[in-house]
Amino acid sequence: MSLTESFKRSQRFLALLGFLQVAFLAMAAEPERGTYDRPFGWEKQSRSVAVGKSGMAATSHPLATAAAIEVLKEGGTAVDAAIAANAVLCVAEPMSCGLGGDLFAIVWDSKTGELRGLNASGRSPASLTMDEFQRRGVTEIPLFGPLPWSVPGCVSGWETLHQEYGNQEWDRLLKPAINAAQEGFVVTPIIAGYWKSAETTLSERPGSRKVFLVDESRSPGTGEIFKNPAMGRTLQAIATKGAREFYEGEIAETLAQYSEQQGGFLTLEDLASHRADWVDPVGVDYRGYKVWELPPNGQGIAALQMLNVLGGYNLKQYGPGHPEYLHRLVEAKKLAFADRAQFYADPSMVDVPVKELISQEYGDLQRMRIDPDSASMQVDHG
Repeated sequence: MSLTESFKRSQRFLALLGFLQVAFLAMAAEPERGTYDRPFGWEKQSRSVAVGKSGMAATSHPLATAAAIEVLKEGGTAVDAAIAANAVLCVAEPMSCGLGGDLFAIVWDSKTGELRGLNASGRSPASLTMDEFQRRGVTEIPLFGPLPWSVPGCVSGWETLHQEYGNQEWDRLLKPAINAAQEGFVVTPIIAGYWKSAETTLSERPGSRKVFLVDESRSPGTGEIFKNPAMGRTLQAIATKGAREFYEGEIAETLAQYSEQQGGFLTLEDLASHRADWVDPVGVDYRGYKVWELPPNGQGIAALQMLNVLGGYNLKQYGPGHPEYLHRLVEAKKLAFADRAQFYADPSMVDVPVKELISQEYGDLQRMRIDPDSASMQVDHG
């Protein structure tokens, strides 16, 4: 059987699995009972725990998981598998992942016993200053248009991780994503729903309308096979010429030219000067477990702040879904997000008080702000 025939057969099989999954979920989601029909184990658990002895991959899409597993079977590292999976997600989940996005990674090096973090997020264009925002009368970064554009960091993240921890050929890792883009992939129910919600926005721009809408008019539906040959060509260029093609080659030139045409600030110099940075993860202890995140400019430490607040409650007595559990969870999130809006920023530009924000002492103080009987309607930062 050829690779193409095998790929198409797997697509049909995954489509069948997708429809069966919807059917089973519909049968399982009975609000009267609030439980799943499980013969053994915890009755509120919707899926069985996955177990194995050699390796494991978990993603939000079966094609991405399959790509990662195949790389592991061929002797690739966990990082190789992650790159292959992430590339597939760029194709199969375009509303969530993409070559225009950023990459953050936490890597445990079993040989050295070292936990390392990679921040491959892109910086703002050098020419886009606060003065420009003030001149335009813009008080917050808009969702659309050229002002929110930053240098895409995803591909540089792949490159940096692969150089440090990969052992498979670069083009091998991108091959599953290229196949999915060129041969097409089956659109699953959740992806179809998110795609549909973006249909109007995508239709307003010629480029997105041409690439992401069927017949330039509608989003693909559940079970439909969608092809993205443009993405396939871009991925093939990266696979053949290397990651620097994205930042210094024809792809970079195309990005810079488009930015100029749209009145944007992203330039070829911005792309060429981009770099990914290795950083030290930060962590907190939650009931005997060390939980790690990357420090800002990302927002991962919000989870650590929440854990410090929640650690003072006996949540186990309530269980998932209990009103008392949900109330404390939501209130802790409000507190963390208020701090996120006030303090999280680029540490190369602003002194972010990470140590203080994730300290247990601060978490104890924040917990005192939660009213156990009432939801807070206005939450100020700490």
